[in-house]
Amino acid sequence: MILILLGPPGAGKGTQATRLMDKYGLVQLSTGDMLRDAIAKGTELGKKAKSIMDAGKLVEDSIILGMIRERLVDGNHKNGVILDGFPRTLTQAEELDAMLADMELGIDHVIEMQVDEQMLADRIVKRAAESEQVRDDDTVEVLQQRLKVYHDSTAPIIPYYRDKRALSVVDGMQTIESVASAIDDIIGGQEV
Repeated sequence: MILILLGPPGAGKGTQATRLMDKYGLVQLSTGDMLRDAIAKGTELGKKAKSIMDAGKLVEDSIILGMIRERLVDGNHKNGVILDGFPRTLTQAEELDAMLADMELGIDHVIEMQVDEQMLADRIVKRAAESEQVRDDDTVEVLQQRLKVYHDSTAPIIPYYRDKRALSVVDGMQTIESVASAIDDIIGGQEV
């Protein structure tokens, strides 16, 4: 199974990904983790990525796709994968589909976790007021910037997957358990 979780920052994607890994034995393919791992191992793609990152540039989609391909080919994901942090743009979604088709694979589920963005901001304010340690990125201003990036770059892939009939929507404002149950219902008929 190949699963993509979509939604704005703070929607609970990480919480649900961890739960799905534990329950179904899925492997989370985080592009950030894959980049760090490839660099640490000194792989060919890691060396390319390191030189790009050292120059302060974004790593090209072809390198990220190459790393995803390597992970899918290595066979350490017999129950399936959750793509984390990819795709983030329509071009990436199209290139991912082309690569998977070339590998005779496809995306089984794209799950959009919809949330009320004002309530996300309220959560951050509440968490900051109740916490002794506030993270630098745990502010309404940072959330608003991250939401802008999400709406500008990532949200446009939602209609793409809807048109391909791969998209399911979950109300991310429910309890963690209710969101988990809704996701389980979506992937429930899928063999893992």
